Amino acid sequence: MLTRKQRELLKFIQERLADTGISPSFDEMKEALGLKSKSGVHRLITGLEERGFIKRLPHRARALDVVRLPEDQTAKAVQVTRAVGEERRAALNVIRGDFTPSLPGAIVAAQPSSALQLPLYGKIAAGTPIEALRDNSNSVDVPANLLGRGEHYALSVEGDSMVDAGIHDGDTVVIERCETAENGTIVVALIDNSEVTLKRLRRKGDSIALEPANPAHKTRIFGPDRVRIQGRLVGLMRRY
Repeated sequence: MLTRKQRELLKFIQERLADTGISPSFDEMKEALGLKSKSGVHRLITGLEERGFIKRLPHRARALDVVRLPEDQTAKAVQVTRAVGEERRAALNVIRGDFTPSLPGAIVAAQPSSALQLPLYGKIAAGTPIEALRDNSNSVDVPANLLGRGEHYALSVEGDSMVDAGIHDGDTVVIERCETAENGTIVVALIDNSEVTLKRLRRKGDSIALEPANPAHKTRIFGPDRVRIQGRLVGLMRRY
């Protein structure tokens, strides 16, 4: 028998895998279940693992797989989760380049079975921000089911400050161009018109905080006139 919290966590993990192909972070699981600390998430995951409902995937950060669901839930959901996850992981790719904030992106109306070519603007720091370097010669093929309607572009990640959000050095992230974003969204932020970084957005009064997902890095706080949102994270690609 599973506890109510274990059921809620299992359902949350399964739905996130089906939606993105990537298991949620401990922070996301803690917030989704209304827990006060990550230790509660650890206990729930351990309990689910011991009962054979989930398993941890070795040598990968933040990697969980749903093995089975309770008898009163459909086994088909697990199969769909795995199928979507495998489709997403099969498309993972890493391409290097340099970031150009002023280049036009690709405007798409996504079709699930097609691939689209996005401009690869280049390296974006997921650690210490780096100066934007222009290069309009690169592009990358992206599965259309990662995209919604709107303008998109791709960036190569450099650094380790977002590892707890499942974003690693060398990953390629897919960005939807926008100028505003909700609190808690992972965004491309341009600082003082010269530095660009990938961080979680937090607004605190009149200030903007750019929050890493790695305790080894510090949150940076700026006035609203120093930060300009360049886009929000909508997808991630990785080659294993």
